[in-house]
Amino acid sequence: MSKQYLTTHTVDNAHITDIFGLAPTPTALLSASGSSTLHVHSTADPTIPITQSISDAHKLGCHHICTARGGPGAVAASAGFGGEVKVWSRTDAGDWVLHLELLPTDPDGADVWAIALSANEQYLACTTHDGRVCVWDLPAKKRIQVYETGTAGAGSFAMSVDLSRDGRLTASGHQSGAVYVFNNDTGRLIYSLSGLAKPVRAVAFTPLGTRLAAAGDAGVIALYDMQHGEHIGNLTSGTSSAWITSLDFSDTGEFLLSGAMDGKVKVWSIERGICVATHSETERALWSVRWLPKGGHSGDAMKGERFCTAGANRSITFYREATGS
Repeated sequence: MSKQYLTTHTVDNAHITDIFGLAPTPTALLSASGSSTLHVHSTADPTIPITQSISDAHKLGCHHICTARGGPGAVAASAGFGGEVKVWSRTDAGDWVLHLELLPTDPDGADVWAIALSANEQYLACTTHDGRVCVWDLPAKKRIQVYETGTAGAGSFAMSVDLSRDGRLTASGHQSGAVYVFNNDTGRLIYSLSGLAKPVRAVAFTPLGTRLAAAGDAGVIALYDMQHGEHIGNLTSGTSSAWITSLDFSDTGEFLLSGAMDGKVKVWSIERGICVATHSETERALWSVRWLPKGGHSGDAMKGERFCTAGANRSITFYREATGS
């Protein structure tokens, strides 16, 4: 049985360039693009107004931004094309201010690409162009783990990363098609996962951290069991082989959201292993797709699941589940 979603709102020309990242909190959505400005949109208002613009956040533009899935929405992190990472904190008044900056020139710095936060907002995982994966303890402002995925300084470009919500596991996806899973408690590699031979642009843990999804240029989504590191199946839809750029699990773990280069966003049922909804507002690439936390929105949109998408058309589109009422 398919699921039905309705387009509820589109923020046209939300940025002046491609939108590369979306990061939701219970009441807001942060967006990042190739421009130097980050925007904060209120999702508590059906018109999704911009409540804050952070100018000159990243001089060369921003390619990744994240908040803690399942978290309180008090911390965000963004990574810029200059290799820098900035950590932002939300004040009691609701504004976002710079909390910490990690520069490539710092002793513990790195030329960072992908980023992810744990649910308690304590840990930040970062990947680098030379294949390293680092984990930071944000309150301590200290790097606590560094994982090498190849010869030191010469590993395969680490294109994607995710932290399990409890912060125990880090997963990284690489240009070589490799997927690695590390145990942050022991500082060791626990799984080197097979199944994808092309660049891996997105990895995502289920909310309980029991499964991992990985996808990219192969055009399929590989699913792995985290108890034994087994490849338990692929999610595929028809003849589409478009590169998959973004993945996000719903808070229940029942559904997986995927965005692709062909402009299509898909909703997948994990239990049934099939696509249950497909939407496309554009034929241009989607760079980020995210479920929105339940709550924080007035009116009918509270009744069902909601998600949003953004990409090369420079707009942000919001969807909600059709509830039949």
